[in-house]
Amino acid sequence: MLIDNTVIYEENYLFQINQKGRPFFYFFDWDERTYAINMEFQHFHPFYEMCIFLGPHAQHLINGVRHDLRCCDIVAIRPALLHKTAYPQGAPCKRLIINFALPALPAELGGCMQTIYQIFEKEVPIYRFEGHTKQTVFEKLNDIYYLSKSPNELSDLAAHNKFIEFLSLIYLYRDKNVYEDRTVLDNTSAKIYGITAHIHTHYMDELSLSGLSKEFFISSCYLSHQFKRITGFTLTDYISMTRVRNAQNLLLSTNMPVTDIALSCGFKSFSQFNRTFRRFVEMPPSKFRKDS
Repeated sequence: MLIDNTVIYEENYLFQINQKGRPFFYFFDWDERTYAINMEFQHFHPFYEMCIFLGPHAQHLINGVRHDLRCCDIVAIRPALLHKTAYPQGAPCKRLIINFALPALPAELGGCMQTIYQIFEKEVPIYRFEGHTKQTVFEKLNDIYYLSKSPNELSDLAAHNKFIEFLSLIYLYRDKNVYEDRTVLDNTSAKIYGITAHIHTHYMDELSLSGLSKEFFISSCYLSHQFKRITGFTLTDYISMTRVRNAQNLLLSTNMPVTDIALSCGFKSFSQFNRTFRRFVEMPPSKFRKDS
């Protein structure tokens, strides 16, 4: 099936090179998602992810900020970035998810890859192309699909080269990115999402209902009620969950002592951190680090 006369799609089709967790791997997943299986809270990966949205419309949350998606938008998600796609009610939405990790290259080429990785570092790392540019970019993904259907001793290498071309074209055509966030929010929703964004950038600081209500000029009672209505979480739980997610990332990606992680993520003591972590992850932080 050809989506939007641009992207090849086959439902429930997977293509993989090596296993996740290896220094070098690819995982391509063509599939559908529905409102019923929306994630409760934003999550992160220790690897890179590309989300190619192939449905009519949805929203994507990045560090607490909601962004509008439409067909053929590309979301470039760097490791440890908190995010989730919010699919609308109704018919399932098609999408292609690509997870990958690439080993470090020799110094002569490493700088080139660091340049390409800049596409993941934008404040809003979403790309929307039109016309010939769009066809040229997605042609590389279609080539990977065809290679996966006719495997040989060189198909994995060819798929890798095509994917590097795909990333390179996004970087080279970055000035032709026409993405505009047209999410329409009422004043209250806009203020609440402004507060969620603030939480994601200041989770390590002292945060409270009274403090945020003063900073954003909204009554504590109204903020508490509207925050729960719009996000599905109490303000306290949202702050705690954001801190826990960032602590999980540090537990996986660093050798920092657990106590130092607790304090760096905004918890006042190790006992508070341990209690909160157990509540949301259902295991103590030390076990999470060991098992993961």
